[in-house]
Amino acid sequence: MSVTQYRKVATLAVVAGLGLGLAACSTKGDSSSDASGKVVITVDCMPDGSQKELLKNWNDDVAAFEKLHPNVTIKSVSVGAQCDNPPDFTARLAGGTMADVFYAYMTDLQQVLDSGQVAEITPYLTKDTVPTWDSVSAAAKASFSEGSKVFGVPTNAYSMGLLYNKNLFQQAGLDPKNPPKTWAEVRDAAKKIAGLGNGVAGYSEYSAGNTGGWHFTAELFSQGGSILSSDNKKADFNNDMGKKVLQNLKDMRYTDNSMGAKQLLQWPDLLTNAASGKVGMFVGAPDATTAIVTRFQGKYQDWAMAPMPGEGGPAKGTLGGGEGYFFKKGLSEDQIKAGLAWLAFEKLTPGKGQFDYARAKPQNQPVGLPQPQLFTPGSDAFKQDDEAKKANANVTVDDFSLFISNPVPIRFEPPNAQAIYAILDGAMSAILTDPNARVDDQLKKASEKVDQALAAAAK
Repeated sequence: MSVTQYRKVATLAVVAGLGLGLAACSTKGDSSSDASGKVVITVDCMPDGSQKELLKNWNDDVAAFEKLHPNVTIKSVSVGAQCDNPPDFTARLAGGTMADVFYAYMTDLQQVLDSGQVAEITPYLTKDTVPTWDSVSAAAKASFSEGSKVFGVPTNAYSMGLLYNKNLFQQAGLDPKNPPKTWAEVRDAAKKIAGLGNGVAGYSEYSAGNTGGWHFTAELFSQGGSILSSDNKKADFNNDMGKKVLQNLKDMRYTDNSMGAKQLLQWPDLLTNAASGKVGMFVGAPDATTAIVTRFQGKYQDWAMAPMPGEGGPAKGTLGGGEGYFFKKGLSEDQIKAGLAWLAFEKLTPGKGQFDYARAKPQNQPVGLPQPQLFTPGSDAFKQDDEAKKANANVTVDDFSLFISNPVPIRFEPPNAQAIYAILDGAMSAILTDPNARVDDQLKKASEKVDQALAAAAK
């Protein structure tokens, strides 16, 4: 659940070699080709009409790619500004109406495999098709793989921390250079910020649209807890660590009145409030600031980021996630190679596509955020990307220095995450909307429902 950014490609020379292998593929008589013999693939997650600049960049990139690969035609599909609305995604998957190369969250692997609608791409992943594949982090790859079999390509990865409004910190007498390090400190700071009045929430939280369960997971990881047992067969959050997460939120909501009266917030609700200067702190990924600015008219200079808070000390873990693309079952070899060439071109080449900071900077797109965290630190691709990012930074890198210099162990999302998040939304929404809701009861109810869902999925 992270904002995908599209950037225009600067030059074609680095990936020119990819065109040769595709040009040599025979497509004559293949149903995957058009009347002219070109390989045709549909690709989704094209920006929608409300994202005019991003849409132009996408179309420019497609045109540049097709010029480099004259035997390939890309047909772009928009599935909404967020690309993956879980209910819509599930419906497309069930009906087999996905694009040939379709966007999904890292958490969707099991659902995609269970659908029987995905192609294995292991044999096609080479340095010729995706030159930077060896530099992509093992954790990101694992989210799109089952054992030794690869079914998708990660195109973004992130980890979560504490985003905070520097202006509100100063107004509340807090030091923006010394943000909260523990959940107790978050609670204290939230009370001071909420004391400013004018509808300001000291701390804001999701509780609907699967986002509440997503944040519960992140905050449980900070405590050192786990959503599932080690064998992934049972819920493992109905315990003291799960109680601390919900009790802390309930205390801030009703004892301190520091979270605002309006709850049941989803992704756009919270970020709209943040952009209008009505949120002091919230948990998120670095590019939440991008959405605040590009979609909700906020300002980069208002925001800074710290590591995920912990319980009485540094966090024991933080949630990592991201997104990528799967390939629809039934595609020809030519279509799979064409899809990999497009993803390499647009998403996985330092200095190009989403990493083309020299083009992003004059377009006033953010350069300098510690995301996407795709490449393994120390790898050639990581070094190239880091150098280009520093050379073209247009956001205050220092605003993210605490987050960067104090890394927290990253844990990725559990199997069947979206189904689990939907259940945990119920516990989060109850705690934040009903002062009489009991933490123990909500955890017990959610735990039982997760166990039932896991048992049903295993049949």
